[in-house]
Amino acid sequence: MSELLADVARRAAVYLETVPGRRVSPAPESVSRLGQLGGPVPEGPSDPAEVIRLLDEIGSPATVTSTGGRYFGFVIGGALPAALAANWLAGAWDQNAGFTVMSPVAAALEEIALGWLREIIGLPTQCGAGFVTGATTANFACLAAARTALLAHAGWDVEERGLYGAPELSVVVGNEVHVSALKPLAMLGLGRSRVIRVPADEQGRMRAASVPPLDERTIVCIQAGNVNTGAFDPAAEICEAARRAGAWVHVDGAFGLWAAAAPARRHLFEGFLAADSWAVDCHKWLNVPYDSGLAFVREPKHLQRAMALSAAAYLQPGTTREPANYTPEASRRARGVEIWAALRSLGRSGLAEMVERSCVLAARFADGISRAGILVLNDVVLNQVLVSFGDAAETQRVIAEVQRDGTCWCGGTEWQGHTAMRVSVSCYQTTEEDIDRSVAAVVRIASAKHA
Repeated sequence: MSELLADVARRAAVYLETVPGRRVSPAPESVSRLGQLGGPVPEGPSDPAEVIRLLDEIGSPATVTSTGGRYFGFVIGGALPAALAANWLAGAWDQNAGFTVMSPVAAALEEIALGWLREIIGLPTQCGAGFVTGATTANFACLAAARTALLAHAGWDVEERGLYGAPELSVVVGNEVHVSALKPLAMLGLGRSRVIRVPADEQGRMRAASVPPLDERTIVCIQAGNVNTGAFDPAAEICEAARRAGAWVHVDGAFGLWAAAAPARRHLFEGFLAADSWAVDCHKWLNVPYDSGLAFVREPKHLQRAMALSAAAYLQPGTTREPANYTPEASRRARGVEIWAALRSLGRSGLAEMVERSCVLAARFADGISRAGILVLNDVVLNQVLVSFGDAAETQRVIAEVQRDGTCWCGGTEWQGHTAMRVSVSCYQTTEEDIDRSVAAVVRIASAKHA
């Protein structure tokens, strides 16, 4: 075992050392070789060292180097050294983080990380949290808590009685709502198409004046960080209206919630602390390995009631917080270990600097593109940049050729009638040189004649 793990560590170190010189997208020939990992089901055992050799030699060249400094597709951070190493150690520990008795260290690190995050973001000191897989599951857990709380207020126990005959709930979303909020609504029986959509402005912010009348059976979903523009909904006005009506406000803050950790960006988060629940990804801007998210709920009892396991004779809860009572999963990996490691290694100032640096670099990207005469569609307030190269066909051509080129990787999107290239800066490894090199590649490709 020790020789095998040493070999893995050596191979991983070589991979990480070569990331800066690698293509961001894998070469087609590397992808085509992945078929060598298949074939008939092995008839017998294989040497573990040979398995790892095959995985590395065939698999590593076919990866997308999203952990490097020039990956700008989606909002995918890298993996901080301490977080990656903690992830490896936690893998060796092989802990089940469902109950404290199964892993006292996993439960303790969750509690510590939760306390640190409450303080850094400014969340209520009593709020509870579930350590989940990502923003979709975090939204699911938070919206389940909202459903539980509002129906309980109406005298309905949804966990015991289900939705048949339950009082009807309304869900209000902005017109730019993300799919990671809509999917949980479908899973919770609240429906994707039944939502009431509120018009958005040119940056994707919900228009507060257009929010319909709210009541005590309404869930309002707002965004902290639009996935295309980085814009924040007008939380203060919406939360105040919801408070007066007894409605529940949920914040989809998959990456934008981290703005609260950076003093220069914290003003964007003003008003959001008055909400009832918040969802965030840690594998985005906190730069921990996949998969890692958090569901925060102001009143822990609502999350606990929605997520708690039914009684089982062999599951004897302890006297402290039991992690499984705050997440959809029971058995799960100890993802709180790398969150703790990331926060411990960065500290408050390091996290703030990492978030702020991404925002500054996004602005640098936008400035370089603009100076080349290419249109930037959004106000760059966070880490997102939207770029148009003219009509839809030309924009799609540039995006495809940028992805084939391999210098950097940027994705495509549709934004208020425009086909656009979307740039997300969220990796701790991104430098000014990465930005300038990427801008030069994009400008070169945009200036090239059609083949």
